Amino acid sequence: MICITVTPKSRTLAKADLLNAARQGDIIELCLDHFHKEPDVKDLITAVDKPLIVSCRRPVDGGMWQGTEEERLMLLRQAIVASPDYVELDLDVAPNVPRFGKTQRVISFTRLDRPESDIDSIFSEAMQAKADVVKFCWPTPTLNAAWPLLAAVSQKRMLPVVGMGLGRAELTFSLLGRKFGSPWIYAALEKGMEAHPGQATVFELNDIYDLRSINPKTVFVAVTGFGEAQTRTVRILNAAFQEANLNVRCLPVEFGDIQPVKKMLEALKIRAVVVHGRTGASLAEWGISVSQEDAATGYLDLLLNKSEGWQGFNFLGKAALKGLSDHLQTSGGDLARMNVLVIGNGGMAQTLTRALVRKNGMVSVCGPDDKDARRVASDVGCRFVPYQNLYETLMDAVIVADPKVEPGTGHKQVNPSLLRPGMLFLDISNLPVETTMLSEARDRGCHVVDSTKIFADQVAAQYQAISGKPLSESALARGLSDEP
Repeated sequence: MICITVTPKSRTLAKADLLNAARQGDIIELCLDHFHKEPDVKDLITAVDKPLIVSCRRPVDGGMWQGTEEERLMLLRQAIVASPDYVELDLDVAPNVPRFGKTQRVISFTRLDRPESDIDSIFSEAMQAKADVVKFCWPTPTLNAAWPLLAAVSQKRMLPVVGMGLGRAELTFSLLGRKFGSPWIYAALEKGMEAHPGQATVFELNDIYDLRSINPKTVFVAVTGFGEAQTRTVRILNAAFQEANLNVRCLPVEFGDIQPVKKMLEALKIRAVVVHGRTGASLAEWGISVSQEDAATGYLDLLLNKSEGWQGFNFLGKAALKGLSDHLQTSGGDLARMNVLVIGNGGMAQTLTRALVRKNGMVSVCGPDDKDARRVASDVGCRFVPYQNLYETLMDAVIVADPKVEPGTGHKQVNPSLLRPGMLFLDISNLPVETTMLSEARDRGCHVVDSTKIFADQVAAQYQAISGKPLSESALARGLSDEP
């Protein structure tokens, strides 16, 4: 079930919010701590026919309550008298609020600084406080941090347990919680009405992550990161899985400590990991089976969980080189006659540098970290350009291959004056997002290589490797569209 949190500030608009939430969710949480004036809870309860949870959180628990503690407890007691289905009570104050009527008690334990490890003793204390449901809430910025919260929800106990992760990465816990039997999952009604910063809306959960189709037999494909590029990938892959009638869905994750994550992914039976950003250069310690060609790039953008172990691939380099070659073929350019500068550090920069050298391009590599750029140049066999000499270098084409490379005049930034009319420009740092650097290149009259086509080729290859099926044009179009 989906529990939609409603955070009205006005008594006038509260009923409208509740009615809208009732259309989208299975349970509604009415947060009293956001009201500017004391609400009439009994009147609000009658507005909807869905189960309703009443809460009123202190700032120390991530809430917005500005009154005294005595006033807050009085408001909660009055709310209980109005007979909502549930009332949420903090573990430390629950013994001071007696049970009344048929209202069930959600006893909540929250900490804002880190995950909690002593779950069993807290659960026992909540039972002594006459809990009907126990709730745990803490930050879940990484899969590592979400793991104990997932364990708390999925383990069989005497009472139902629900969880709420804090931050954008709550998505990871919500989707896993759905699979492993959490009584309900929290979501905001819409942007601007989140119970905490970064909370997903019910529309995101349904339209992008297809929450309601997830069941205990669903197999997950992990997608690293929560940015716009990752969301595009999720939309495409989920659309393709739906079309193929595969009970497979995407799970956005953020890795913390790499080595424990491997064991977590295996425990969750994750089928594959679609890698974005710099993470693809940090997976060698997993002992992944990789082709000699892909291993030489130092970067992976897909991991498959095979019976014989993890298998890694680099489809980004192949897709980027194809996009560049297609562009030059159309424009009549010749890569072998061009001075190409790759800007960036890390695996993506190494991938493109190596691919271009193999095509006999005249390649130079430059990055904010001179030591790393020099190493790549030595390994690949191309020219190294110190970062301080960037603007003195002759170049016909510029390739940005590092999400940390930003335009500007500050330290370690790239001055857009580097880009000249007629210069060839490619940005693979955050496919398929229109980066600021790419916009600068377009505005300055550069010949810009289509990054969306490169992204489409990369995702198509990843989907083929995961499913054994070709990616359909309709799934690609649905994923790239802003429409549900």
